[in-house]
Amino acid sequence: MTSISTDPRPLRTADLGTLVIMSWHRETPEGDVPFLLACSLGDGEGGPEAVPAAVEGLLSRSGIAVGGDSVLDGTVLPDLPVGLLVVPGAAALTMPGVNAQFVPTPRWRAAADKRGYACLVFATRPWSGGEPGDSAAVAAFANHEDTLSTAAQVVLPVRSLRT
Repeated sequence: MTSISTDPRPLRTADLGTLVIMSWHRETPEGDVPFLLACSLGDGEGGPEAVPAAVEGLLSRSGIAVGGDSVLDGTVLPDLPVGLLVVPGAAALTMPGVNAQFVPTPRWRAAADKRGYACLVFATRPWSGGEPGDSAAVAAFANHEDTLSTAAQVVLPVRSLRT
């Protein structure tokens, strides 16, 4: 497991551009696993070239390191300032500087409800093309070696509103 980063990097929010959250699931013998991809469209002030540094700055502010093959297990880190709120028909990824809402598919929602977590891939690499809503394009981008080797990977507990 990755340790929490304690070295905040500079953050240039103008270079982040449009941040999108896309959901998909992967079938395994134990059932579906819910995944989220967070990435910039590369349309910020500095263009696609500025996205990696901007995303690293954003993630470091939340104590999340990028790169490597390790995964940060947020289910055992109650003070991690990154959250995933799932309610009927909607979900939101929140962290300092980000409140990104998305509409999960019913199958993703069922997998998240069953497992109690979702696996977040937060890419420092900007979206490389294709329709962001196309699940095959999302999975191909998120699973690409260039994306994974420079991304933050976090297992996030699913939270819901309680009455």
